[in-house]
Amino acid sequence: MPAQREVTCRPYGPLAARGAWRAAWSRRSADREERPRAAWDGEVPPGPPNGFALLPWLLMGLGAFSHLLQGRTPNPVVGGLGLFVFNSLYVAVAFRAFDKRKRTAPATYAALVAMGALTVGLAAGYGGTWLMFFPLLGLAVGAVVRGRFLGPNGLALSALAGAVAGLREGWDGVNIAYGTFLSTMVTAAILSLSEAVRDLRAAREELARRAVDEERLRFSRDLHDLLGHTLSVIVVKSEAARRLAPRDMAAALTQIDDIESVGRQALTEIREAVTGYREGSLATELDRVRDLLDAAGVEVSVRRSGPPLGPRPAALLGWVVREAATNVVRHARASRCEIEITGGPERTRLVITDDGRGVGSTPPGSGLRGLAERLSAAGGSLTCGPTPHAGFRVTAELPTTETGPAAAGAAAKEHST
Repeated sequence: MPAQREVTCRPYGPLAARGAWRAAWSRRSADREERPRAAWDGEVPPGPPNGFALLPWLLMGLGAFSHLLQGRTPNPVVGGLGLFVFNSLYVAVAFRAFDKRKRTAPATYAALVAMGALTVGLAAGYGGTWLMFFPLLGLAVGAVVRGRFLGPNGLALSALAGAVAGLREGWDGVNIAYGTFLSTMVTAAILSLSEAVRDLRAAREELARRAVDEERLRFSRDLHDLLGHTLSVIVVKSEAARRLAPRDMAAALTQIDDIESVGRQALTEIREAVTGYREGSLATELDRVRDLLDAAGVEVSVRRSGPPLGPRPAALLGWVVREAATNVVRHARASRCEIEITGGPERTRLVITDDGRGVGSTPPGSGLRGLAERLSAAGGSLTCGPTPHAGFRVTAELPTTETGPAAAGAAAKEHST
C-alpha cells in the first residue's frame, strides 16, 4: 500500500509545482502593473535623488574621449590618464554629495580641489572639447557647496573657466564661462530644493503622527471618563439592589431600573464620544453625581452661584464633577461630599470636598491628569490634595466664557450649521 500511494501521488508533483509557478508569476505580473499605477496616483512617493542622477552628465566629456580614440590628442597617455582620474573623482564626489556628513568632509573638498587643478591643466593644455570639463566641474561644485559660499565659488570658477577658455578659444570662452556658472547654480538650486521637499515631507509625516497620538490620547481620556463613571454607578446601584432585595423588593427593582437606564445612557454617550459630537452638560452631571453619591450612602451638598457658563467651560467642569465623584465612591470612603460652584464675570471656580481618608483617598491617576491637561489647554487649572483636617479637595478654575481659538472654532462650527 505505501508503494502504491507513492506511485499515485508522484504524477501530481509536477502539476502542483507548475500551478504554484503560474500563481507566483501572476502575482509578480500584478505587482508590476500596480506599482507604476500607485506611483502615478501619488501613493508611492518618489525616492530621494542620489549620485546616479549626476552620472549622465559625464557624456559632456565624450568629445575628449573621442579625440583620444582617433589619435588627435597630443600625449594621449597623459590625456587618457587625466580623463580617467577626472571621471573617477567626479563619480566619487557625485555620490558623496548626497550624504551630508560625507559632503562636508575634508576629503570631498580635497577631491574638488584636485578636480579643479586637473581641469585647468587639461583645458589649458588641449583646449577644444576638453574645455567642457569646466561645466562638469561646476556640476560637482554645485552639488557639494551650499549656502553663502556658493555664490563666490560659482563666480570664481566661472571667471577661471572664462580666462582659460579665452586663452585657448578667444571670445568663444564666454560660452564656457556661462555654461560653468549655469551648471553650478542650477545644480545647487535643484538639489537644495530636493532636500527642502524631503525635509517638508518628513515634517508632514511627523505632524501626522503627532496628530494621531493626540487624538488617541483625547479619545482614551474621554473613554476613561465615560466608562469609569458609568461602571461605578452600575456597581454601586447593583450593590444597593443586592442589599435591598431581601427586605424591600420594590426598592431593589427601582435600583435595577436605574441600572438599566444608566446602561442605555452609557451606550448613547459612547456612541456620541466615538463620533466626536458629545457635549457635556454641567447640570446633567450634577444630577447624575447626586444620584450616584446618594446610592453609595454619601450625603451630598451642591451650591451653585454666578452667571451661566459657556458650552465648553460647562462641559469641562462636568467632566471634573464626574471624575471627582467617581473617585469619592471608589477610594474616599467618605460620608459627606460638598460641591460648590462660584461664578464670576471672568472666571468660574469649582470646589469638590469630601471627608474621606484624605491623603491617598483619590490618587491622581490618568483621569485627573487628563483633566488637568484639558483644563490647562482651555486656559484653566486643576489642583487636588488633602484638606487641613480630613478629607480630599479638588479645585478647578476656568474662564466663564470661551476665549481664544476654541471659541472661534466653536463659533465657526455653529455658524456653518
